[in-house]
Amino acid sequence: MKSRDFVVRFAGEGGQGVVTSADALARAAAQVGYRVYTFATFPSQILGGPTWTQVRISNEPVLSQGDQLDILVAFNRYAYDHHVGELRKGGVVIYNSEDFILGENGDRRFGIAVDQIAKSVNNPRAANMVVIGAVAQLVEMPLRYLEDFVKKRFSRGRAEDAQVIESNILALAAGAATAMGSGFHLAELEPPKPPQYEQILLRGNEAVALGAMAAGLNFYVGYPISPATTILVWMENNLVGKGRFVHQVSSEIEAISAIVGAGYAGGKSMTATAGPGFSLMSEGLGLAWMAEIPCVVVDVQRGGPATGLPTKTEQSDLQTVLHPAHGDVKLPVIAPGSVEECFYAAAHALNWAERYQGPVVLLSEMALAERSQNIRKPDLAKVSAERRSIYVGMNGYQRYDANELSPMPLPGGPGAYVANGSEHDGWGDTTHLPERHIRGTERRFSKLGLLDDGTFETEDADLPVVMMPWGGSKGPAREAYEQLRARGVKIGWVYTMYLHPMPSKLHKLLREKELVIIPELNFQGQWSSILRSDGIRAESIRQYSGLPFRADELAEKLMARIRQGQERKVHA
Repeated sequence: MKSRDFVVRFAGEGGQGVVTSADALARAAAQVGYRVYTFATFPSQILGGPTWTQVRISNEPVLSQGDQLDILVAFNRYAYDHHVGELRKGGVVIYNSEDFILGENGDRRFGIAVDQIAKSVNNPRAANMVVIGAVAQLVEMPLRYLEDFVKKRFSRGRAEDAQVIESNILALAAGAATAMGSGFHLAELEPPKPPQYEQILLRGNEAVALGAMAAGLNFYVGYPISPATTILVWMENNLVGKGRFVHQVSSEIEAISAIVGAGYAGGKSMTATAGPGFSLMSEGLGLAWMAEIPCVVVDVQRGGPATGLPTKTEQSDLQTVLHPAHGDVKLPVIAPGSVEECFYAAAHALNWAERYQGPVVLLSEMALAERSQNIRKPDLAKVSAERRSIYVGMNGYQRYDANELSPMPLPGGPGAYVANGSEHDGWGDTTHLPERHIRGTERRFSKLGLLDDGTFETEDADLPVVMMPWGGSKGPAREAYEQLRARGVKIGWVYTMYLHPMPSKLHKLLREKELVIIPELNFQGQWSSILRSDGIRAESIRQYSGLPFRADELAEKLMARIRQGQERKVHA
């Protein structure tokens, strides 16, 4: 019997190799052409605390982290007790026999003395390879796939490379031998089916950084905050060279001030933060909106409010990023739903900022930022890098005098202006005249009409009931949708990452629907609330556990809501 995919979860204490084991297995599988999808969740302390990482490996495209587990690797007793309930029938547990011993009670499980085996091959750091070898044996994944990964990973031109490679390969073989001796076996994983295009394995935050650079980003500052810090680290290593600037600042207030200043001076600027940091940026974003200065803020959502759940996922910042400042403000928001979309969302956010001359928010989330997924390698030649309209005439130009977008002067050039946060006249000087505030407010909102180029997906959109996920819930929602369609349930599919301004054609379509069901990870049902305020009949399926949706559970909730609607019709 063969299987197209399997799901393995590595669980234990932070520092036990949970994340490195999962990452190595995912990279080895992706290297030979399998499709991989990872999900990690860990505590907010630097070391220790319950940690787990899940890897789904398939020879077909995958959309979610998977539901039930085929294999659970438990590095300690706590991990076993808290995760064994998610093992599917016929699944197998591999546990660290040096940490705890389990009696015989009929479970499909076996212990491995991982550290002892690693020491026996003269590499105490190869414990994760012992575990990976055992996992591969259970699904009959050829060890050569893993051996090739080890050779590539540790060929660094150093004298000790040969010994490191040999010991890791021995560790793989020892783990596989232990699994073989257990007598347990899962369905054989089918061989990989590499696509006819080049793939790369990326995390969501890496894709955001790459997309921003492709669109011409040349100024990045940031303050470390989970789960956005890796964007800052990536920029420090890669946004280098003439005309580029990266800096770690001392606070989020300094970060927003810096990118507004850089945008004012003509730079393409960006920062990344999470909910607490975004709150501190409120006044700076209001200034960028008022003075019409291009810049991009990435908000990688986590559980909140306050410190909340710093390393868990949520979709609860939507209301905040749409209206971050006091007064009449509604910022453009792009919320990607996959690692691939992270790349294009970042590029589009920079282009939107340049085009309408104002701040744009890229709304990501922890589960998307930290997960690895292999995607089609983006063609950088196809990524546009828009540039704002710049004034090149004579002095005496009044940028704010027009009722719509006008070319932006740059400091030191002709037509220089004051970027004033107060309501201003045509020059940019402060005024309290009613007609100027009316004119300025209408100008700022009318510019959003320049951003009606967002794309969207539809399937069976002529049906009266459609589901419309947003952000990182797209993948699990799509799997749930396909489960329902396979069961003959009539429901349409609608999706866009361009939340505001929403594509005008999509907006018209949604207003015609009997019901729009929104799966989202927050308590208040924020996206459906926003849609209802705009005349769309929308309801949410909510989850606020700090974890992503499971496709099977979401499918059942969708089915229950559809039945409820059908019963209402019968009794009406």
